[in-house]
Amino acid sequence: MKLRKLGLTGALALATSVAALIGGRAFAEEGITVYNAQHESLTKAWAEGFTKETGIPVTLRKGSDTELGNQIVQEGANSPADVFVTENSPAMALVDRAGLFAPLSQETLSEVPEQFRPVDGHWLGVAARSTVFVYDKRKLKEADLPKSILDLAGDSWKGRWAASPTGADFQAIVAAMLELKGEAATLDWLKAMKANAKPYKGNSVAMKAVNAGEAEGAVIYHYYYFGDQAKTGENSANVAQHYFRNQDPGAFVSVSGAGVLASSKKKAEAEAFVKWVAGPKGQEILKTGTSFEYAIGNGAASHPALVPLAELQAPKVSPDKLDNRKVVELMTAAGLL
Repeated sequence: MKLRKLGLTGALALATSVAALIGGRAFAEEGITVYNAQHESLTKAWAEGFTKETGIPVTLRKGSDTELGNQIVQEGANSPADVFVTENSPAMALVDRAGLFAPLSQETLSEVPEQFRPVDGHWLGVAARSTVFVYDKRKLKEADLPKSILDLAGDSWKGRWAASPTGADFQAIVAAMLELKGEAATLDWLKAMKANAKPYKGNSVAMKAVNAGEAEGAVIYHYYYFGDQAKTGENSANVAQHYFRNQDPGAFVSVSGAGVLASSKKKAEAEAFVKWVAGPKGQEILKTGTSFEYAIGNGAASHPALVPLAELQAPKVSPDKLDNRKVVELMTAAGLL
């Protein structure tokens, strides 16, 4: 099998390792299996770019963060997956705590800054998304907007805002709040949310509700707005975005992760894929594509339509500290699940 350039000085060693593992073209054609909880179009573009460059086929199996994370834990050492890719980091932390990731090489880890990967080096970030408050610009002016996401717990916001509480996106935001503010404050906020917010299934549906005047605002991720604007703008014509900034929990930036499963029999090929996605060519797809997620690789530029990451003033939250199990417990206690 032919393996072309994968990155820096370790490319030759990685190619040699791959060649030693595959031992023939039949194995190369079999390729690797990726459990994909990221947007299908984005991971498909990554897979196609990687296969074109390396000749290693990639099979994608789609599911949600929570679904696939729990599935990997259940499969354990028998998982057929070689790589796990997520939208948010809590599912990565779940699999890591179960001891099911193989350590990544320092060369691969070095593709992204330290704040976008866990201390143990078992996976890394490959993209990011920012929390935002989308609002109906016909009804709200800048002075009317909440200064903090915590303000949405106030009586003045009762019945006025929306969210998608059952989704992994929103639960990652709650996980960040839990890490930053603690269990008691988070539970109080969730109980207030139960009384104040209108639940919708999906961030795009919540934004559409704001656009239609059903709610004055919604807590979602930024790229839903940019994605709709890049298409017809039909579901965001009356919508604007508010960034909380100031290290507020509402300024949380969620990291999308990728890691190699310890059970994989094709670890060299699997790590080559993770490294390619986190490296310059994988990150270029974020800049030029239509996912509108942030590129986070060293020196990588994001799509020019996005507010630069450095300007978001996001709070510092280690991606391996987010506890989705506790989040589900608290949201259930608050009556949101």
